[in-house]
Amino acid sequence: MIMTDHDPVREPWRLRDAAQLAALRRARDLVDRHYAEPLDLDDLAAAAGYSRFHFARAFRAAYGETPARYLTRRRIERAAELLRWVNLTVTEVCHLVGFSSLGSFSSAFTDFVGTSPARFQADAHRSGRPPIPGCYVLMYGRPQKRASSEKPEPPPPQ
Repeated sequence: MIMTDHDPVREPWRLRDAAQLAALRRARDLVDRHYAEPLDLDDLAAAAGYSRFHFARAFRAAYGETPARYLTRRRIERAAELLRWVNLTVTEVCHLVGFSSLGSFSSAFTDFVGTSPARFQADAHRSGRPPIPGCYVLMYGRPQKRASSEKPEPPPPQ
């Protein structure tokens, strides 16, 4: 007999795994949305509702890399986009994506991409397409922080 519906009484591990995956996705989504902000293991574990050690083990088991490596990879991916398409310096890009040290940014970028950020940018700009001015990215690239339940202030009583 082939079961098409999953019975939670017979297969409680499915509910646990689904709940765990949802918790890990919350932490991963936090990284994806706030990669440029200083995030640490405690922040991510809190988003998932786990202790830091359990979270680190579960994240690695689910996604195949540590939370720190995932955060670094997301930052480097965004940095590569900025270096390729925007007229910003390597130092500006370094700080925009959340690195506090140009040396650590350059080392991480070289590890992930295989070339230095400056060489990557020079090769990308050599392709002939003019880069987007950095001022546009700085003005419009950051989301405005607004609460979804934020309401305008009522007019003063008359």
